[in-house]
Amino acid sequence: MNDLEKTTSEEELIISTPSETEEAPVNYHNMSKEELNAVVRTILADNNMEAHRDITAIKQAFFNIRSRESLEEVNAFVEAGNDPKDFSSQVDEQEAEFKKLYAEFKERRAQYLAAEEARRAENLAKKQEILDKIKSIAEDIDNVNVKFAEFQQLQQDFKEIKDVPATAETEIWKNFQAVVEQYYDHLKMNKELRDLDFKKNLEAKKNLVAEAHKLENEADVIAAFRALQGLHDEWRNIGPVAKEIREELWNEFKEASTVINKRHQDYFEQRKAAEQANEEAKTKLCEEIESIDLNELTSFNAWATATEKVIELQKKWKEYGYASKKANVALYSRFRKACDDFFNRKTEYFQKTKDEFNANLEKKTRLCERAEALKEQEDINKAANEVVKLQAEWKKVGSVPRKQSDAIWERFQTACNYIFDERKKLHSARRDEEMANLDAKRAVIAKLKELPLDGERREVIGKVKELQEEWQKIGFVPFKMKDKVYAEYREICDALYGSYQAKEDKARMSNFRNRVNEMKDGGQKLDRERDKLVRALEARKSELKTIENNMGFFNVKSSAGNSMLKEMENKIKRLKEDMRQIEEKIAILDAEA
Repeated sequence: MNDLEKTTSEEELIISTPSETEEAPVNYHNMSKEELNAVVRTILADNNMEAHRDITAIKQAFFNIRSRESLEEVNAFVEAGNDPKDFSSQVDEQEAEFKKLYAEFKERRAQYLAAEEARRAENLAKKQEILDKIKSIAEDIDNVNVKFAEFQQLQQDFKEIKDVPATAETEIWKNFQAVVEQYYDHLKMNKELRDLDFKKNLEAKKNLVAEAHKLENEADVIAAFRALQGLHDEWRNIGPVAKEIREELWNEFKEASTVINKRHQDYFEQRKAAEQANEEAKTKLCEEIESIDLNELTSFNAWATATEKVIELQKKWKEYGYASKKANVALYSRFRKACDDFFNRKTEYFQKTKDEFNANLEKKTRLCERAEALKEQEDINKAANEVVKLQAEWKKVGSVPRKQSDAIWERFQTACNYIFDERKKLHSARRDEEMANLDAKRAVIAKLKELPLDGERREVIGKVKELQEEWQKIGFVPFKMKDKVYAEYREICDALYGSYQAKEDKARMSNFRNRVNEMKDGGQKLDRERDKLVRALEARKSELKTIENNMGFFNVKSSAGNSMLKEMENKIKRLKEDMRQIEEKIAILDAEA
């Protein structure tokens, strides 16, 4: 291999190195808007026009923050009961400052690039002029030895001129090396002088080879690659060595370079694979949130469950890193649109339901007023019949706002109970009818007792409900016997429901254990399930406390008060059983932790 061929191999190695030398992006997404603006001001103050990649990353981070802020402002605006269409974004001083700083950087960078391009073009012209002079000396074979000092100075002048246009850099260096090698081939100088120059160049190139080997163990792949480019620049600036060792020395340097280039290429391939994985994961999140059928969300509980799912998906989104630059913005827009569509529909549903609740409150208020007006009715039987009709109308009216629910119900019950209590005073002669009712209820109890505790659940429970409906249709019994016969009825009903409920609870708990076994391999699933159960337990405790506090406000002297009190007691019993089962599930999860 001659000197010219060797030079070409060096250039080919450099050309074949990966073109992507960008450093892994700094995580500007952990900074605030003020901190991002401060970084841009520092870049401008330092006149660092090479920081365009940082500026681009800062811009993306800044407007990601603004996007989240805008979304939070919209959500807050909507949750306050406002129409999303009326929302208008507030002026952000930090955003105005950033746009001003960004515009200034773009203008100054454009000027900088233009000046750099002109400077490189001027450097190329200077190098070409020097190259022409060297070529003239090299071709003057008769005087080549005499002009050695001038030749060395021209070499030095050529090397001191650094930057030229990238498109011309390889060609100018090839021409320079060819002319230099032509000069040495023609040079008829003292062999000792030439050997001295070769020895100096050999030592310098061996040092570069050693530095290249050190870079093979450099932890920072990007830094190692950049340092290697610097070593190649130095290699090209060093003159030739003895012809017999040129190829061997170059091959050693090339092998070390190949190791570093391979690590650099692997690094970007791994990063590309990670971005692809993030793209696939984020695409699945988009598909999952888009798969929620908003038309099926027809209750507060359904919306609450769906909202928890959406919030969980938003948390997962933040856990994933960047997708490819091409897909990242499109995926974010898609995910944000899906979230916006969900919360807009939720706002519409809650507003519509709120309007329905308020309309129902007005209807129930009018029913209370009509029931209260019946207190002045002289015919108490007619008044009682009217109350029954009002109660039927009341049942047809839907729910009212939770804050007014108890108060409006108590008002209506008070008015109804007054009429019924007055009617009771006039109907003491109904003793015979009440005794007949007592016999009928005892007959129902007897039928309930005949039902098996371990039969087919659907058949037995269906029969229980039929007998309960029959019980409900039976009128009043003597007051003294009311509690006793109801206690006996409640005891057998509880025994029947308890027996079948225990079996169902046992099966449900077995299913839960199976679910826990399926979730063992995913610690986060167990943690999320436990958090969900803890929240459910706290909700039951809060509901239990509320019911126990409200029990003190009921009038237990009236029949209606006693009935409501028993209903509350049964609800407390059910809540405590729910709490026991939830605590058992938490214990199962803790045992698997």
